Amino acid sequence: MGFQERVVEHDDVKQDEHSGALSLHAFSDLSCVSPVVFLFLLKESYIYGKSKATKKFRALQQQVNLALLNAPHPGPAVFIVRCLYVLPVFESYADGFSHLIVSALRKFLKTNTNPTDLLEAQDLAAQLFLDVVQGVVIHDERILLKLIEAVDVKLVNVEKAIHNSAAKNCTYDKAEAFMENYIHQHIESQSYMTAVSLLEQFDIHHSGEILLFKILESKDFRAAEKWASYVGKSMLCILVQEYVKMNMLKPAYGIIKRNNLQEEFPDVYHKCKESSLKTLAEKGCWDVAEERTENDRQLLEYLVYLAMEAGYSEKVDELCERYSLEGFVKAKEPEVHPLESRYLHLHELFIDDIIWVDEADSLQKATSYIEGCKVVGVDCEWKPNYVKGSKGNKVSIMQIASEKVAFIFDLIKLYDDAPEVLNNCLIRILQSPRILKLGYNFQCDMHQLAHSYQKLDCFKRYEMLLDIQKVFNEPCGGLSGLVKLEYAALDAVVLVHLFHHIRSHSQPIDVQDKNVKIEWKSHIASHLGDTKMSRKKDPSFEKNSEIEAGHPKLS
Repeated sequence: MGFQERVVEHDDVKQDEHSGALSLHAFSDLSCVSPVVFLFLLKESYIYGKSKATKKFRALQQQVNLALLNAPHPGPAVFIVRCLYVLPVFESYADGFSHLIVSALRKFLKTNTNPTDLLEAQDLAAQLFLDVVQGVVIHDERILLKLIEAVDVKLVNVEKAIHNSAAKNCTYDKAEAFMENYIHQHIESQSYMTAVSLLEQFDIHHSGEILLFKILESKDFRAAEKWASYVGKSMLCILVQEYVKMNMLKPAYGIIKRNNLQEEFPDVYHKCKESSLKTLAEKGCWDVAEERTENDRQLLEYLVYLAMEAGYSEKVDELCERYSLEGFVKAKEPEVHPLESRYLHLHELFIDDIIWVDEADSLQKATSYIEGCKVVGVDCEWKPNYVKGSKGNKVSIMQIASEKVAFIFDLIKLYDDAPEVLNNCLIRILQSPRILKLGYNFQCDMHQLAHSYQKLDCFKRYEMLLDIQKVFNEPCGGLSGLVKLEYAALDAVVLVHLFHHIRSHSQPIDVQDKNVKIEWKSHIASHLGDTKMSRKKDPSFEKNSEIEAGHPKLS
């Protein structure tokens, strides 16, 4: 099947009968097709395509990848360079087609190489580069850089091009001097990534620390790391030191880990790791934090201190026993007053039904029921992934419950079978301003949901969310610490019972001559977007004991 047949079959690009006949032969056998004809056919295919520009471009890119296998003369690499010489005459199409064919060549050369073709392409690409720099040919220099890297042009190729261009007023006798001057121009214009890429490509060592500090001053950190990686270990160490001075611990840690510099920066490495562990602990992701310690005793001890600080005595004992850590005492139990001494117990929970939801019909029914509720609890479950460097597991289960009924949503099956229905139903629930959603440390759930189902809009914004964790000032060691509950399937139901418990203590009570009350209304986030927790207070809370403007009355 030729180029035109494949394109028409996918309905991405369509042409008239005449150009179709020409394309069918030309792209299936490039041995007798000139660069001009090849580019003309690309243009015609693009013009007559009826899809959106991005879709047409991708379809053409796929077909050019295949076309390079059809014996272009004298070889694929030389053929593409010659196409680049011709492309400026295509004016507005030049830049887009240049990116297209160079990308196709880069992909082609990863699995297909012809030494003779590549050697000739290197000399021709060097000549094209020189012609562009001198203004003889008009091209975007970013295209040239990709081409130079693709065919691996060296100084010796540039030297040949300079000698061949003596009649074109080339003032440099040596390729290195020419390239250094050209790179210097990019440095002066602060095009540091291009400058660094050229220094690396042509193996030119100069500037050293001076260039690194210039790049850092402009905050082009990608170029800084690329330059330091090229120069070597000593420059990487300097970059780490500079990052530490700027309190940029995360990128410093990344460089240390990627380049095995733990021995050179043991304190920085552990400081960065500790910062990461603290973030995970604050989100309640203790299992992930434990895995990130990689059995490092110093980091494990730090994780124990974090658990002690959070009042999570069970985790303290668990870690100490598992890793034989000695010298730790149990976290101090907070003083108990009458309000905190009352826990929820399993026998206190009376629930009418637990409903499994794994298909579109039951999902619609569950949504209709939940829309009639003023308050629901929301909780998520997913399997932790302890394999280093592997992709995290998707959220598999979402529990949404009223005080009497718990719905357990099989998100993976629903997403596979009915993604649009799932998206629409959860938008009606999670983005409804009339339903108060209760969560516990829900920021972690929000992040995991957005990461697991990136194509769904329902997990990108939330309305009327109350994180129960924020209501309690004292750390309680997770939801189970608040409710003394072991039956995980009822987590979402427990949240609703906890909420009613909180509301019943929303007025001040006297405890040992102190006024104590649970504040909860000020913690309601009326709108959350982009999976980031905001703490916006609804102005109506400051005026009334009820949620106004169409919100459910909860007091």
